[in-house]
Amino acid sequence: MTRLTRPKSDLAAPGLAGLDQRSRAIFRQLVDTYLETGDPVGSRTLSRQLTQALSPASIRNVMMDLEETGLIYAPHTSAGRVPTEAGLRFFVDSLLEVGAISAEERARIDAEIAAANRPRRFEEVLGEASTLLSGLSHYAGVVMAPKLNQRLKHIEFVNLAPGRALVILVAEDGAVENRVIAVPPGLPPASFTRASNYLSARAQGRTIAEVSKLVAGEMASLRSEVDALSAKLIEDGVAVWTGVEDETARTLIVKGQANLLENTTALEELERVRQLFDDIENKHGLMQLLGLAEAGEGVKIFIGSENQMFSLSGSSLIVSPCRNAEEKIVGVLGIIGPTRMNYARIIPMVDYTARVVGRLLS
Repeated sequence: MTRLTRPKSDLAAPGLAGLDQRSRAIFRQLVDTYLETGDPVGSRTLSRQLTQALSPASIRNVMMDLEETGLIYAPHTSAGRVPTEAGLRFFVDSLLEVGAISAEERARIDAEIAAANRPRRFEEVLGEASTLLSGLSHYAGVVMAPKLNQRLKHIEFVNLAPGRALVILVAEDGAVENRVIAVPPGLPPASFTRASNYLSARAQGRTIAEVSKLVAGEMASLRSEVDALSAKLIEDGVAVWTGVEDETARTLIVKGQANLLENTTALEELERVRQLFDDIENKHGLMQLLGLAEAGEGVKIFIGSENQMFSLSGSSLIVSPCRNAEEKIVGVLGIIGPTRMNYARIIPMVDYTARVVGRLLS
């Protein structure tokens, strides 16, 4: 069962609780039709689609009430209406029926990610997941994860200058990461050697998070095994990696932006897509947005101006955290597309892919 969590939003239409069943049925059908066609929906179209026998005039009266409530609006002078962002939020939260992922999509995800019988680097798995989501949804797939989920091969300290040292991490796949840390001036070369040897012996085959946990559990023996200066160097060297929150500590992969241009012909729509491309290029904002998903338990949906990043492009982001066997978050993945997307289909797709990637990265 897909679990949804709602981001904090200022989108709220008054009087939603007071909608009767007929109004809800008409609104739901209007949104379903709009998400499928992308065109404004008129009363005559709804009268043919609804199971309940209602005249176009009766439906128009209800649509006027829905418009006053802030759920729908008329984009042009025609009689057709489309949902507002507040209307889409109400639809997703209250009326959307999220089913299970289709058997075909499940099989494709399993075949391309879970069952691939070959060794792969950490970033290869993320890239495959992003490409797969883009292909399945026909929108843009996005994946973000800490770079340091890789298994390590070696850790080394290098004295740069008085008061500064370089911490170098070498992963099993050959990837190298480094950071500068502050150290006491005049630290003897032997301290750098002891710290390097101590951590390298414990780093092989472990992630930096696992090394940090191991070092924290050995603090008592650490100070008896090496001198106090080396122990402080080890603590600081591990802390500079496990405590980082900036983007250099994260991998961000976006695939399939070109999909967003499909079926986009109107000049206004092209401008929105151009704005979305600019938003995606602003990696800092996208990483912050994806980071919000790490605090949730399930799939999160950001609709349009609910987030400042998408306020101009009018886009939606559906994301889910990836959790390993220990229920620790090892990444976030999702789909970026227009607010007019098939939420019922894409939500379980994102949820299932996140579960598969989480298990694989365990």
